[in-house]
Amino acid sequence: MKVICFGDSNTFGYNPCPWSGGRYDADSRWVDILAAKTGWTVSNMGCNGRKIPNKEPGVFEDADMLIIMLGTNDLLQGQSANQAAEKLKRFLCALSLERSRILLIAPPPLSLGDWVQNRQLLDNSYAFSKCCRTLAGQMHIRFFDAGKWNIPLARDGVHFTQQGHKAFAAGLLEELT
Repeated sequence: MKVICFGDSNTFGYNPCPWSGGRYDADSRWVDILAAKTGWTVSNMGCNGRKIPNKEPGVFEDADMLIIMLGTNDLLQGQSANQAAEKLKRFLCALSLERSRILLIAPPPLSLGDWVQNRQLLDNSYAFSKCCRTLAGQMHIRFFDAGKWNIPLARDGVHFTQQGHKAFAAGLLEELT
């Protein structure tokens, strides 16, 4: 099975520790753990800072499953949960891939930290997951809420820790089976 994981820095495997070299090792990134545990061909199309695109990048056609987890950077840039969800809806509607092959994952809520210093941003991250659930239901797209997987975040309040990637992979694998 060919799977494409399309997301932001938490899909890429960004390591927020300054001495880290920028990325966790493959054995610690949720995308690579998914590939190792399933034997699937999994492409990591995570990109640091990625917001919800305005159009399809045109690389999803041959995917058996497209896993999308986006929205955190949109919230960090000042969009409300509803604004980010509307942008996500436009993106999802523009995809040429059959909806049965799309899996939408709501990112885990942010936590107070170096990058998340106001309560409104924190509240928006919780509201965004509810918006994603509603959107997936309206569009008949498979949906998982990573907020239920107890993902440890780094001190910035945004990025997964190494244990966070492992918890994310475990939650995703449990939901998929």
